[in-house]
Amino acid sequence: MNIRKLAPPAVVLALIGVLLPLAQPRGASARQQAAVVSRYHFTQLPIAEPPGLPNATIRDVNPAYRRIQAWISSVGAAVAINDFTGSGRPDDMCLVDTRNDSVIVTPVPGTQAVGTFAPFVLSPSPALPYDTSTMAPMGCVPGDYNQDGLTDLLVYYWGRTPVLYLLKREAKQLSASAYRPTEVVPHQPGPGGRYTGPLWNTNAVAVADLDGDGHQDIVIGNYFPDSPVLGSHSRGKVVMPEGFSRATNGGGDLVLRWDGATATGAPRYAEARDPFPKGSATGWTLAAAAADLDGSMIPDLYVANDFGHDHLFVNRSEPGHIRFTEAKGWRSPVVPKSKVLGNGSFKGMGVDFADLTGNGRLDMVVSNITTSFGLEESNFTWMNTSSSQAQMRRDLLRGNADFTDRSWPMGLAQNGWSWDVKAGDFANRGTQDVVQTAGFVKGTVNRWAQLQELATTNDNFLSNPVYWPNIEAGDDVAGHQCPAFFAPGQGGRYVDLSGPLGLCVRTPTRGISMADTRANGALDLAVARQWGPPAFYQNDAPHLGEYLDLRLFRPVPGQRAPLQAAGTPAIGATVTVRTSSGKTMIAQVDGGSGHSGKNDFGLHFGLGESGAPVAATVTWRDTNGQVHRETTRITPGSHTLLLDSTIHEVPAR
Repeated sequence: MNIRKLAPPAVVLALIGVLLPLAQPRGASARQQAAVVSRYHFTQLPIAEPPGLPNATIRDVNPAYRRIQAWISSVGAAVAINDFTGSGRPDDMCLVDTRNDSVIVTPVPGTQAVGTFAPFVLSPSPALPYDTSTMAPMGCVPGDYNQDGLTDLLVYYWGRTPVLYLLKREAKQLSASAYRPTEVVPHQPGPGGRYTGPLWNTNAVAVADLDGDGHQDIVIGNYFPDSPVLGSHSRGKVVMPEGFSRATNGGGDLVLRWDGATATGAPRYAEARDPFPKGSATGWTLAAAAADLDGSMIPDLYVANDFGHDHLFVNRSEPGHIRFTEAKGWRSPVVPKSKVLGNGSFKGMGVDFADLTGNGRLDMVVSNITTSFGLEESNFTWMNTSSSQAQMRRDLLRGNADFTDRSWPMGLAQNGWSWDVKAGDFANRGTQDVVQTAGFVKGTVNRWAQLQELATTNDNFLSNPVYWPNIEAGDDVAGHQCPAFFAPGQGGRYVDLSGPLGLCVRTPTRGISMADTRANGALDLAVARQWGPPAFYQNDAPHLGEYLDLRLFRPVPGQRAPLQAAGTPAIGATVTVRTSSGKTMIAQVDGGSGHSGKNDFGLHFGLGESGAPVAATVTWRDTNGQVHRETTRITPGSHTLLLDSTIHEVPAR
């Protein structure tokens, strides 16, 4: 026997024996779940929608996509909670319900908003061209886009460019007539009022002041390239991704830079010229998120792409000129290529920034496809490894991303066919929970085998939909997966509590929105379901810790309108909280990030058992783009702060 020939396979087998147990998913035991679940309790409340809406189960698509009709019908459900009436409470909700392709504005159940207005549908027509057979809404992003203190709604679509619904200053109650539909990308209607603008197919929007001029810009992430995706009578060239891991033939990303106001007071936007590095902005984008990683007060951008590399774009913009470079992680001999930030081949579906460990640094959680015995990839939990914001800035400018994926040891690596992801403290313990939606296409005929076969097909065939396997009405791919509710357990490793908490409804879910809708210090939760009714979960946790809720505004001149808030939301403002025990936590006012769920603008800090005042350092830009920073002592509870040249607390309305 030749011992030397046997040595290499023996070494390999020994390594497998050591590493395989470490690579297996370690689900939480019933005992582990029981030790954590007692902190939480949710009550599901029905969400009111206008009566008489249709109840479809699949989309009408371009004939070229007919055999993969269910695949094309797999996105679009969205939810956003915010304060639409200036009440000082985020108790209003904007939904996209795929069963009727409607944008619905409705009160959050169980709040004071119930009964103040009846649910209604927003539509661009007849003011703007809109074809219900070839266009469908994909998401709703609340915001004060013209900075008048009123909450407007940006709706993005497949089949056309976004529409901005501006809340009228004279409106006294929410209704469809209280909004003025306005084109974000102006164009001249064709004969008979026909739509003639670009055929964008948008699945991601992020709103932030990208160039530091004091005004909000809009990041657009398109999935399909400009093409007629919807409508059985549509004609024109359509494509699918050109590969499963490096597809760059998608709709890609662009930036609409704030460029002043029109004569009617509506914001005017100009498309930024080549804002991204060459070759990095043509992916199949499903999510985008903006956050200031280095204290520069201009936000960086994470773009999650299906079928290809995600990107961490480093902001190098100046007022009036938006420009990004890219930063990537580094690879060691024990790190797979797909676990290196910016080089991954996984299917990016959702992203959120959060301070996961309470060390005053922002981390990132990213959703991918993680179905066991399916496309078994891994979610990402990109932990910030920089020693300081200054070090982060130096490294980002060199193209180095100080992030390491820790999803596996933290218990966040697997959930299924994952989509939106959000982090928040639902028990006010000073630690972040992570909520993640899941599920793809629900039916009765399992099509996993055909999908696996497609994943091994030569990439030269994939861009043509004729070579894709049938995924039609009644077919199933990961259609019975549950959303996840990950809570930190023993040793900081996360435990999925969706089953014990009653959140495991086996209908595919998409968008997530979180807010303290009752202004009582408890984060509530809303989830959008794909081809199912949306769900709202009221947080009735039995023993909530102390908390600090901050609503940050910049002043708006002039007389206050009936539905006007305390000011215009201070998007991008950063708050660093230092507790009496020495813990540091950071959060930023997010203008709207993620997949199809958008959180409220309020900042929520769980403080645990301590009711002592905390030191809060607030950094913000005023409407002229000037940066201000101030540290103040503040007591636990809810506070509304007006950020001018200094901080002023104002009473909630």
